[in-house]
Formats: sequence, structure tokens, C-alpha cells
Amino acid sequence: MPTSVPGNSRSGGVRAAQRGFTLIELLIVIAIVAISAGLVTLAIRDGYEVRLEEEGERLGALLEMARAEARVQGTAVIWVPSRGDASEVDPNVQFRFIGLSELQPMPTRWLDAGTHATVVGAPGVVLGPEAILPPQRIVLQLADKRLELASDGLGPFIVATP
Repeated sequence: MPTSVPGNSRSGGVRAAQRGFTLIELLIVIAIVAISAGLVTLAIRDGYEVRLEEEGERLGALLEMARAEARVQGTAVIWVPSRGDASEVDPNVQFRFIGLSELQPMPTRWLDAGTHATVVGAPGVVLGPEAILPPQRIVLQLADKRLELASDGLGPFIVATP
């Protein structure tokens, strides 16, 4: 005589445990995976854009160091990007600081060799020794990405909004 005691495998009134997932559970998991993949895709940034921002931050810091040094020395310092043509004396120099002491060597190359800079409206950026300078802009370009650094003459060089 069958009883409903645990362990009795022949209990006809008790349904066997369901196995697998319901359709709703599967759809919820798929939706969570799709949303997560979309967020990760949006979070991944373009490599050129990231490298260009690094170049901009680095150049801004270098310009501020040179500006401070120009004020301390009381001499004019000018930052000049290379034109990239055959008239350049040293093709390995991508930019230079004119007027700084030889005791304080500054970098002369970009972190990424494909980076190019153009000073808007002038051949170079004047960095001192005056405390108030004219407003100046620099356009950095890497592949098809562009970034502008600007100073109003009083403050530091910052990334300008387009």
C-alpha cells in the first residue's frame, strides 16, 4: 500500500519536480545580458580620443611649467610646434620651447607620433615673462580627432569646448 512518506518513490499523488527554466526566466536573463552588453559598448572609448586627451593634458602641464619658468627667469619663452616639412633642422623634434635654460630640458616629442599641433593665428605660443598674455589657442589632431587647448591669457591652458 503506497504511502506519502518521504523516500517513497511510488507516490502517485505528488508531482515530480519540474526541471529547467520557464520562458519568462530565460527572457529576463537575455534582457539583462543585452543591457549589460550595451552599457559596456557605450563605456568603451575610441583609442585615438583617449590618446589625444592624454596629449592635451600633458601639453597643458608642459606649457604651465614653461610659463612658470619664464616668470622666474624673467625671459620670454615661446612654444613652437614643428611644421612637419623638409625645412626642419631635426625631424625627430616635434615641438620645442625656445628661451628656456639648457639646465631644464623639456620634452620635444609627442607620446603618439601621429599627433600634430597648430597654433591658431601665430607661429608659436608666447609663455612669458609677463603675467598677462594675449589669449591663445592650440589645435591638436590625431587621425580624425581634434582637441583644442586655450588660455585667456590669465589662466592655464585648458581643453576648450567646441
